[in-house]
Amino acid sequence: MTLLREREFRSFWLGQSVSLFGDQITYVALPLAAVLVLDAGPAQMGYLGAAALLPHLLLSLPAGVWLDRVAQRKRVMIGADLGRAALLATIPLAYGLDALTLGQLYAVAFLTGCLAVLFDLSYPTLFVSVAPRERFVEGNSLIHGSRSFSLVGGPSLGGVLVQVFSAPFALLADAVSYLVSAFFLGRVRSAEPPVDADEGKGLRDRVVTGLRFIGGNEIFRPSLTAVATLNFFNYAFSALFVLYAIRSLGIEAGTLGLVLGAGAFGAVCGAFVAGRVGRRLGIGRAFLLGCVLFPAPLVLVPLAGGPRWLVLGMLFAAEFLSGLGVMILDINVGSMMFALTPDRLRARATGAFNFVNWGIRPLGSLAGGGLGAALGVRPALWVSTLAAVAGVLWLLPSPVPALRDLPEEAA
Repeated sequence: MTLLREREFRSFWLGQSVSLFGDQITYVALPLAAVLVLDAGPAQMGYLGAAALLPHLLLSLPAGVWLDRVAQRKRVMIGADLGRAALLATIPLAYGLDALTLGQLYAVAFLTGCLAVLFDLSYPTLFVSVAPRERFVEGNSLIHGSRSFSLVGGPSLGGVLVQVFSAPFALLADAVSYLVSAFFLGRVRSAEPPVDADEGKGLRDRVVTGLRFIGGNEIFRPSLTAVATLNFFNYAFSALFVLYAIRSLGIEAGTLGLVLGAGAFGAVCGAFVAGRVGRRLGIGRAFLLGCVLFPAPLVLVPLAGGPRWLVLGMLFAAEFLSGLGVMILDINVGSMMFALTPDRLRARATGAFNFVNWGIRPLGSLAGGGLGAALGVRPALWVSTLAAVAGVLWLLPSPVPALRDLPEEAA
């Protein structure tokens, strides 16, 4: 991993690594705060998941247009980190004052989601400024490797922190991680790609340009449709998973953190082998493999039953194999998208991609809550998991399976 010898990439990677670790604590602590402190039900858990993701649906397109005209997108990322740290700190403060409500959790989830949109749309520009094109897969493997290690330790630590300090105070760890991320981002000095200075087009025309680029590309279009289908049903699943594990399977908070953390060992393995899988199968077929291996093992969650050791074994297996699959998927498709996108369209194209791929996720969370309320939590988990696997069907008639290497930059 020679990229880590480069100071600019190393600073970028360190900031992301710490922030990703903190995010995993929030992944456990925020829904547990809703369930354990505020006694949230299935529909309210769906609302909470949707609140964090709705900004991607509302802001991705206009934010992408604006960011294509911003010369210092690194500053936007630093500001987003600082803002998220401040917002998360309000939750333990309100809890300490006995004033915490579901409304505040929804508001914090929504506002941190807004800042996440700005951060995520700026991220590709900074990534390509610190990693050369021929090393995109290596750079993505390192970033996703950090995500994998955060999945190992973050949920486990989050579960322990919730049991020792309560869920609201566990969120302070993520607030601190954003401050560390901002510090390391401030150390990156690489020149960013030039902005698109075309002032002759209005907001609508520039939004349409990004959408047409995504929709008209024979690789982007089926890839987006496949991952959007997968993510819609995966987030329906995620909205109900914590509730099902605690109330139906009787899993304690600390054990749940260990289950999620143990599953992340699969993600660690996936981060290390994703590049090799891409080289062996071709980057397109590796993407297909990830689209199946990510959701399919989760059928073990609603299938779980019998003695406690068997239930825990099935949950561990589901998380491990799913983590393996998501890293193979993310690293290969992420490298494809970076290679395909011209610099002048990068924020707009990412915004258009996220508008669909991320924007559909709150709808998935709402659908999960609705399915859980209408059918029961376990049947809703069955429906969500099986439907997510079907997302791979969008890729089969496309040129994606034939891709051996990174595609050339699109016109």
